[in-house]
Amino acid sequence: MLNQGYARIMEINLHTRKCAVLEREDLVEKLGGSGLAAALYREYGLPGEDALAEDQPLILTIGPLTGLFPLMSKAVLGFKSPYSGHYAETHAGGRLALALRYAKLDAVIIRGQASHPVYLVLGDRDFACKDARHLWGMDTTMTARTIRNSEPSGRGRRSILRIGQAGENQVRYACINVDTFRHFGRLGAGAVMGAKRLKALMVVGDGSFPLPGADYQKLYRDIYRQVTASSAMKKYHDLGTPVNVLNLNGLQSLPTRNLQSTRFEAAEKISGEYFAEKLLLRQIACSGCPVGCIHIGLLREKFGEEHEYAYKQVSYDHEPIFAAGSMLGVSPGEEVMVLLEQAEKCGLDIISCGVALAWATEASQEGLIGINETLVPLSFGSTENYRQAMGHISSRSNEFYHLLGEGTLVAANQYGGTDYACVLGQEMAGYATGPVFFVSQALGFRSSHLDTAGYQLDQEKELPTVEQALEYLVNEEKQRLLLTSMVACLFARNIYTREILSSALESAGLSRFSGDLEERAAALCRERWQLKKDTGFEPSQVTLPRRFYQVTTLNGPLPGPYMDKLLQEYARLIEEM
Repeated sequence: MLNQGYARIMEINLHTRKCAVLEREDLVEKLGGSGLAAALYREYGLPGEDALAEDQPLILTIGPLTGLFPLMSKAVLGFKSPYSGHYAETHAGGRLALALRYAKLDAVIIRGQASHPVYLVLGDRDFACKDARHLWGMDTTMTARTIRNSEPSGRGRRSILRIGQAGENQVRYACINVDTFRHFGRLGAGAVMGAKRLKALMVVGDGSFPLPGADYQKLYRDIYRQVTASSAMKKYHDLGTPVNVLNLNGLQSLPTRNLQSTRFEAAEKISGEYFAEKLLLRQIACSGCPVGCIHIGLLREKFGEEHEYAYKQVSYDHEPIFAAGSMLGVSPGEEVMVLLEQAEKCGLDIISCGVALAWATEASQEGLIGINETLVPLSFGSTENYRQAMGHISSRSNEFYHLLGEGTLVAANQYGGTDYACVLGQEMAGYATGPVFFVSQALGFRSSHLDTAGYQLDQEKELPTVEQALEYLVNEEKQRLLLTSMVACLFARNIYTREILSSALESAGLSRFSGDLEERAAALCRERWQLKKDTGFEPSQVTLPRRFYQVTTLNGPLPGPYMDKLLQEYARLIEEM
């Protein structure tokens, strides 16, 4: 274990259906999470080969503080993205991180390709590679239910990862469903599982681990009190991230109808307040977290004439609501949940899927594509047709949906409409705040709004200078990289300062790392960027579609020259790293 002076790694070969467990002292220097995943891809990855090559690894990692402190509850997945072709990361909560800790594993490396569909069961004392041909073609819900019924071991301490039809068919933004309500969402990790014929993975936390002594216990209590008393954490528990919907709409920053507008007239009906009052069933938490920010809505769907209804539980957050709501012109919240549930079952990243369908809708309006391509008429607000279209993307029903499953820009390059493809490295997140966010997502390491949170600078009264923006983005990346190497939920970023992280590491027996976190974060940043560059990333080649220059926010039209300058200078800084 990391706090015992070594990293415990399980290496799995799907071709031979065998595993080996290694103890690596040299990898402790990488801390864990993001740092460990990058180091392992450097060793096991195939940077010059296709992302779906059978020996490209999927790398699951946790951190040195996993299971020891509140909100140290995330796991990291490192892989070569079939969407971008570059080294990528995606993060997920749920029970996975703690299950890996109880399984006494710091990382799991999965390579090879099975001869037929399989699923894996692994833990501290067990490993099995089992036939999954009966699961192939099942949606994510039925897959998990079937595995739970056939695998009685590990109840309460197990985590089940699985893909749906989108992953099986290698849609480039297929996700991996984690414990029903969480996901390894972005950049196509589900397609990598599909290419390996790996339908599911069950981690059983069947071991135990010792806790540190008195200093640790006191620090734990202090952090726990701070977390549970924090007004920010209260916000996440109460309305959750959907509190952003009305805030962004008021700032004229909510992407609407493929970013043709930044204000949605029906925002109140897809707001966090609406969901809480009309649809909220319960709040749940990732293992090891006292906050409970996962909001579960109740979807009631009639399936028979005599008032017969099916009841489904659907998780929702700001990003899914934006992607299935305002971006597609869909309301109220009940209609949004229909699309969220469909994406969940298919195993689609809802952000990329929603933005792709928004582009397809505008392309239909412009006459670039027709019913022969879309198979169902696409128009903003057409919930049922969007639901069917998600099924077509997942099954890759025709040439159009095959290309749309490669990514919005791939389809736009074939059919036209690149000017209004809302792609910032990948399909945009739900913040049309302005130039700093647009540039930060386009050039961010994960092409994610969470890389640096550039949208915060856009909301200042005065636009920062390019130099000020760059300083902010670089510092935020380093701080967040430290957290994702521990691995902390980023909701706790204002609680886990470098000083608190140092104290936490000392209490966990890792005092040799507690004094140089600034330098270590800078080194990890450089190593990750080099790895991304080695897999083909060229920051100077990144451009923004024309639609992002046409956006008007509360502060007026976007300053195009400023955005171009920021893009150029940020790319230069990345090249230097």
